[in-house]
Amino acid sequence: MCVLATMLGAIDWGFRVILVTDALCSSADETHDAMMNVYMNRFGEQVETVTTQTLLDNWPGGVRQRRAS
Repeated sequence: MCVLATMLGAIDWGFRVILVTDALCSSADETHDAMMNVYMNRFGEQVETVTTQTLLDNWPGGVRQRRAS
């Protein structure tokens, strides 16, 4: 519920929301799967879902970008 509440608050305030899917967990697999479905389908227009690697690869000024410079 913490991620959901934070995400909804951020959406209400107009922030860009990026959820790192492989960094989220739940106490039950069924709950996790249901919430992932909500994040990706119900809030697909307001929330971007990515993996940790995708986030790191695209982080401005990240390690990969500094090495390339």
